Amino acid sequence: MSVVYENIGELVTNDPEQGDGSALGILHDAALVTSGGRVLWVGPQACAPDADRRVDVEGACVIPGFVDSHAHLVFAGDRSAEFAARMSGEEYDGGGIATTVAATRAADDSVLADNVDRLAAELHRGGVTTFETKSGYGLAIEHEVRSLRIARQFTPETTFLGAHVVPAEHRGDRDGYVRLVAGDMLAACAPHARWIDVFCDRGAFDIDETRFILEAGAQAGLLPRLHAGQLAHGGGVRLAVELRAASVDHCTHTSDLDVQALAAASDTTVATLLPGAEFSTRAPWPDGRRLIDAGVVVALATDCNPGSSYTSSMAFCIALAVRDMRLTPAEAVWAATAGGAKALRRDDIGGLSPGKRADFVQLAAPSHIHLAYRPGVPLVRDVVKDGRSCRCEPHRV
Repeated sequence: MSVVYENIGELVTNDPEQGDGSALGILHDAALVTSGGRVLWVGPQACAPDADRRVDVEGACVIPGFVDSHAHLVFAGDRSAEFAARMSGEEYDGGGIATTVAATRAADDSVLADNVDRLAAELHRGGVTTFETKSGYGLAIEHEVRSLRIARQFTPETTFLGAHVVPAEHRGDRDGYVRLVAGDMLAACAPHARWIDVFCDRGAFDIDETRFILEAGAQAGLLPRLHAGQLAHGGGVRLAVELRAASVDHCTHTSDLDVQALAAASDTTVATLLPGAEFSTRAPWPDGRRLIDAGVVVALATDCNPGSSYTSSMAFCIALAVRDMRLTPAEAVWAATAGGAKALRRDDIGGLSPGKRADFVQLAAPSHIHLAYRPGVPLVRDVVKDGRSCRCEPHRV
C-alpha cells in the first residue's frame, strides 16, 4: 500500500538536491510518499502523486529518523549513586564499569533482554529508528557471547567490545587478557557482531593493544570503530584514521594533528560526539565547531549506558550539541541523522529521498530548530519505521 503524507510544513530530506539546497535539503509545504517500507517520492505538496492512503500531518515538521550509532544497552544494575558522587565533585575515570560487569554477569538472560527492550522502546519513542549497541559488560567469553546474542534480537548493528576494560580477574595478566579478547573471545563473538570496538584511553587500552585487537577483528570479518580521547589525549584518533575505522567516538581531547587527520579521512572515518557523557561526567565539551569548520564529518549519539550517559534522548543530545559544542541546529540534526548513518556505513537510512527506508519522525513543531529551541520538551508526535506508523501519544492515567 502506498501512503502520501501531506501538508508537511517543513520536510528535512538531508538531500542537498532538494528544496533549499542546504545540507538538510529542506522543502516547505511538502509531501512524502512511501510504499513497501521505502520512500517513493518527495516534493512540493501541489505536485504530490495519488496514493492508496493519505495522512494529513497538519503543517508539522518531518525529519529523518534519528540514527543512534553508539549505545551500551546490554547491562544490569544501577549506578545512580556514582552519578550523585560525580555531581558532588568526584572525577569520572571509568572505574565504575566493574560495578556493571558484576551485575551483568549475575543477571539472567531475561533480565538483560527486558532491559534492552525497555531502552530500545525509549529510543524509538524519542525518534530513533536505527541504533547500534555493544557488548562490553561481560568481559568473559560466555558473557560477551550472550550479550551479543541478546542484542541481535533488537538490532543488526551489534558491536563486540570485549576490550572495554581489563576485568578484575585478569589484572595480574593484562597481556593474557588482550590475547584472549583477540583470540578465543573474538572467535566466539564474531558470528554475533558486525563491528569491533576498543576503549582506547587512559586506564583502558593503549595504542599497541588497540591496534592488535582491531586488526584481529578485521581478520575475523568485523569492521573497526573505537572509543578515543574521552579521558585524555592519546593516539587513538589517528589510529582510527590509519585503520580506516568507520567512527572514532568521544573526541573530547583532540590535537590539531588529530583534527587534520579526521578532515583528510572524511570519506571513511566519522567523529561521533556523545554530549550525554560530558553532561553526566562534568567533563570538558568537545569542540564540535572546530571539527566541522575543519571539514570533519560529525555524528551525534546518545552513548546510553548506566554509568556515564544514562539518556536515551537524541533530542536532548541535539540541544547539548547546539548549546555547548557550538553546532548550529541544522548541523546537530544532520549529525543525529545522516551523520549517524555514515558512522554505521549505511546509505539506506539517515535521509528522505526516493529509495531510502521510510524511517521518519513527525514533530509537534513547525521546524527542526525546535529540537534545540525547546530542550526537554517531548516534541516527537509520531515515529514511522519501515513505513509503519507508531503514534507516540502520552500515557493517560
